[in-house]
Amino acid sequence: MEYAARIRQKLSAGLSPEHMEIVDESDRHAGHAGADAKGETHFHVTVVSAAFVGKSRVERQRMVYTLLADELSERVHALGLTTRTPAEAAL
Repeated sequence: MEYAARIRQKLSAGLSPEHMEIVDESDRHAGHAGADAKGETHFHVTVVSAAFVGKSRVERQRMVYTLLADELSERVHALGLTTRTPAEAAL
């Protein structure tokens, strides 16, 4: 399974997001550390989930990193995150 699909599957199962967007930004990092010509090394993920209510930005990121521990230890070199509650996303 490709990494974007793995990310989508794990975050969907773990956070039940109302909205999720996964952008492979690997092509922007060619020649940088961790880059690979095959791609799927640098992602930006936006997640809107009620699971983030009452959590700090750091706590939210830790939740995502925990869910994606395998991907981060294998191929994914960089992961940019935007994590919002439904109320924050509505603003």
